[in-house]
Amino acid sequence: MKTTLKTLLVLALAVSLNTTLQAQGLKMPQASSGQTISQNFGLGKITLTYSRPNTKGRSIFGGLEPYGTVWRTGANSATIITFSEPVKFGGTEVPAGDYGLFTIPGKSEWTIILNKGAKQWGAYEYKEAEDVLRIKVKPVALKEKIETFTIQFANVYPTSAKLQLLWENTSVSIDLATDVDAKVMAGIEEAMKGEKKPYFQAAQYYFENGKDLNKALEWMNAADANNTTQPWVKLWKGRVQLKSGDKKAALQTAEEGLKIATEIKNAEYIRLTTALIAEAKK
Repeated sequence: MKTTLKTLLVLALAVSLNTTLQAQGLKMPQASSGQTISQNFGLGKITLTYSRPNTKGRSIFGGLEPYGTVWRTGANSATIITFSEPVKFGGTEVPAGDYGLFTIPGKSEWTIILNKGAKQWGAYEYKEAEDVLRIKVKPVALKEKIETFTIQFANVYPTSAKLQLLWENTSVSIDLATDVDAKVMAGIEEAMKGEKKPYFQAAQYYFENGKDLNKALEWMNAADANNTTQPWVKLWKGRVQLKSGDKKAALQTAEEGLKIATEIKNAEYIRLTTALIAEAKK
């Protein structure tokens, strides 16, 4: 009951202040700026909306944000994280949807929480019964101070990434993962039944994900036959040939690609095919 009353008082004060300022025609910057970040991940997207308080010379964790207490992971409204596709969050599978990202800071260990109560002010109405998951992570001490609370994506790969929380002298990372291989392979199989077959893209996926190189080369040959004047096709065909152990064929293909790139004055592919030639000559 006390928590509900406190929440209502806070909301009432915020609405009252906002109404007063609007009536006065006064615009002011937010004390804690809002930010929405979005990251393509796997075959979907992760979107995160939060507010960014500053330290302002204050002691944050263990001070302004007490250890052992649920934190909204930002300021103002609770931080919201949205997954457009299922994701493994800290090793646990999470369905697509909107979640409140709450945390419990600790000196040597943090609890990271995804909660069904995504839309709420602060953590006043937080209910543990609505938790989707809780994971434990270790905080890392930073040498340089982070003045403004920051959430970011780092080490982003097609199927893995890290979600990082950074503030004051503390960094916390959560592992993200997604398994898209089955979907991609099924998509390739279905697309190959169509009239316009994605030879080049399918061969690239096979090459970069340790699939059948013979099939990748077959598709690259088909792509090359349909696009004989594109240096990027020559480059990737040469890479597949080299990875397959055929240095002679890779060298010939790379030299063909270099000639095309030089003729059309494409500096990027001149550089890339030159590097492939050097690798094939080793």
